[in-house]
Amino acid sequence: MASAALAAEHRSKAPTTPAPTALTTLTTLPKKPLPAGRPREWYVSHNRRLKAMRLAIALLDTGVHRPEQASDRRIRTTAEQIGVRPPSRATCDMVRSLIRHGDR
Repeated sequence: MASAALAAEHRSKAPTTPAPTALTTLTTLPKKPLPAGRPREWYVSHNRRLKAMRLAIALLDTGVHRPEQASDRRIRTTAEQIGVRPPSRATCDMVRSLIRHGDR
């Protein structure tokens, strides 16, 4: 009887937080400042490439290995899950391009 009470007490103290998913446990490298003096277009394209790379890695981690599997909707859902702003159509195209050329 006492062991049942102890077991019930132990279960009630267990944390109730859900287990983290594969996408929420991704670790990122520390950010470095970008070089100064470049044209604005360079910074825009650089940040787009970084975002596309993050999304491509997250999709590969979830089992998306072919560009046909990476619809705009799936890419945007993945962006939401990893805490990235919704990507534009151009960024989605770049993600598919990275996935396509990554298997060579």
